[in-house]
Parts: sequence; C-alpha cells; structure tokens
Amino acid sequence: MKFGNIGFWARIAGLFLIRSGRSTATLSMMVVTAVSALVFLSALSVGVNDAMLRNTVGLFSGHITARQLAAEIHPDDLKITGVSAVLRRIYLPGILENGQIRQPLTICAITPDLETASTLLHEKIIDGRYPQAGQPELLLGKSLADKLGAQTGTTLLFVSQFHLLFPKLTVSGIFHTGIDRLDREIAFFPLNILSQKDIPWSAAIFLQNDINPRDIITMYKKKWPGTHPTGKYRFESWETRMPDLRQLIDLQTISMGIVIALVFAVVAIGISCVFVIFIIRNMHEYGIMKAIGVTTREMSLLIVIKIALMNGVACGIGLLIGCVAVWGVTHFGGIDITAFTSHNRYFSVSGIICPRLTVFSLLTPPAVSFLFSLVAAIWPVALLARKKTADILRMV
Repeated sequence: MKFGNIGFWARIAGLFLIRSGRSTATLSMMVVTAVSALVFLSALSVGVNDAMLRNTVGLFSGHITARQLAAEIHPDDLKITGVSAVLRRIYLPGILENGQIRQPLTICAITPDLETASTLLHEKIIDGRYPQAGQPELLLGKSLADKLGAQTGTTLLFVSQFHLLFPKLTVSGIFHTGIDRLDREIAFFPLNILSQKDIPWSAAIFLQNDINPRDIITMYKKKWPGTHPTGKYRFESWETRMPDLRQLIDLQTISMGIVIALVFAVVAIGISCVFVIFIIRNMHEYGIMKAIGVTTREMSLLIVIKIALMNGVACGIGLLIGCVAVWGVTHFGGIDITAFTSHNRYFSVSGIICPRLTVFSLLTPPAVSFLFSLVAAIWPVALLARKKTADILRMV
C-alpha cells in the first residue's frame, strides 16, 4: 500500500503536532528561546567587534593606511566603492622646541574639518580645542606636552629635517588617548599652512561596514601598478598593522560558534528525548500504521518531518524575536560598558556597544538549530525501526 508523497506525510505530521499541543508548545518554546537568545548574542558579538574596530581604527589611523603617494594623486582618486572617507596627511620628522627643551617627534599635517568628521581624536582632547584651518596651531598629546613643559597657548618652534620653513606654532589643545605612539610621538597642525605643495603624502582610508580591506588594496594596486621616484606606493590594512586585534576578533567569532553549537546540542538532546516519549506513548498508533503497510522508511520520514516542521516554525519565531531585541537595544543607544573598559585600549573612545545583524548572526543560530534537530530524530527513528509490528501490537 502506498501512502502518497512528502506532502501527505507533512499533513499527517502537522496533525500529530497539533494533537500533542502542550508538548509541541513546550519543545517549540525551547527552540524559540535558544534561537532568539543566540541571534541577539551573535549580533552583540558583532557589535563588540565593531566597537573595538571603531575605537581603534576610527580614533585616527583608518582601515587602510597609504604611504608615499605622489603629490599629483588626489584623495578623490582613492574613493572607490566601499570607501567612505579618504584623509590626506603629510608626516614630517623633526624637533619641537620650547625654549631650551627639545623633543624629537613626527608632526602630522591634517585637514581639520575632514579629520573631525571622520576620526574620533577630537573627542580625546582634555584641554583647549582642535587646530583651525589656516592657523599656525598645534595639537599635542599629554605625554609630549608634559615633556616640553607646554600647555594650551604655549608657542613652540618646529625644526623640520627636510629644512622646510615653519612659523611659530601655538598649542591649541592637548589630547590624551592612552596610546603611547599618539600621546608621545605625534603632533598635529593644519595642512594648509605648508608652503611646499609637491611633498609625497599619506592617506587614512575609512571603509564602510563589512568591506574587506584586502579587496580595496587589491583594487588600488591594480590602479597604480607603477612606482614613484620616492618608492612604491604602500598600502597597509589595519589587520597588518594590528594583528592582535585581528586575532581577538577571530577568537570572538570562534567562541560564539562554540556557544551556539553547545546550546543547540543540549536542545537537540531534549527534543530527541521528548520525541522518544511521544513514540512510546503513541506506540499503538505506530503499530497500526505498520500493520496496514506503512514502511519503516515512511514512519521515519514522518518523524523527521514532525521535528523539522516544529523546528522551522520555532526558528522563525525565535528569529523574529531576536531581530526585534537587536533593533530595540540599538534604537535606544546600545549597551554602555564604559565602566568595564576604561583601561582597555580597544575601547579608548567609547564603551557603547550596538548589536548588529550580519549574515552570520542572523542565519547561524537557526541553521545550527535545524541541523541539530534533524540529528535529534536519529534516536526516535532507531527506536521505531527496531520494533517489529507483532511486538508493538503485543505491547498495547
């Protein structure tokens, strides 16, 4: 006797689940809770990675650093798909003097309005303000200011190794990031007070979310395959400059994957146990089905469809709840963990975490849940397959 196709067994599975309403609801609640919680936690994990990256590359350096660019290259030439901002900078080594006190350092010429629009360094100013375009002003790190005995309003002299002429520079502000290289070795002044225009320059390149810097660098290298008299154009991603941050982000992702697998392994065991109880409780019905010609393969298909159907609906509900939770937290400004990150250099600007949904955070929990649910069908299917029709009927 033939009992139709998968559609037929899907209808039968639906009727089984509806008849066992309380058990179905209990199992579904397990899956809904697990999926919604893990969608939110996965999005939160992505948010933590975003915050670390934003605090690190967004403070000053950018996702990609370009060096030794020819003067004839314009910042707009670097603005390709996936790039949100390109900041022109010129680094000049020299000595900063305050009377008899001298300090070797690198001075960085910047465009103030573009810098404040794309970087977060201005948020770390503890005294004074950012330099203004066209003004002979200087922004110093606190450690450097302490060494020079300078404060806001102090006039300093910069002697360039390239013998460029500079006016006396007035300290407009002092910042403190907690990052030694910024606080001790670099000072900033407006780019447009430089008289010489043909100096090779550097760029801080900022990317949109989820854009791989290696892809952008590959496009740049195709665009400028040649060399310049000062040497090859150099492009470095934040991953190359900060391998420790790259490893930390990868570790976060791996840890989240392990958590998802462990949670759904436990849920799958619960589903499997409950379905075994279902079978034992309804053994008489399965015996009758076998007696009228339903094969073990067809009954196994029925059980798999029941589990898949229940899990699919529960995953959909859990996914919706998780997305709503992520939207709610993001809408109300994220989660502030500043009290726990005040000494962490990866949260040097802000301790606000905003969960963000990605393909990984959105699809991994329901996909793993569905996979483990199918694995959970093995035990009840094996239990039913072992029993002979006569043995089942004698049991009831």
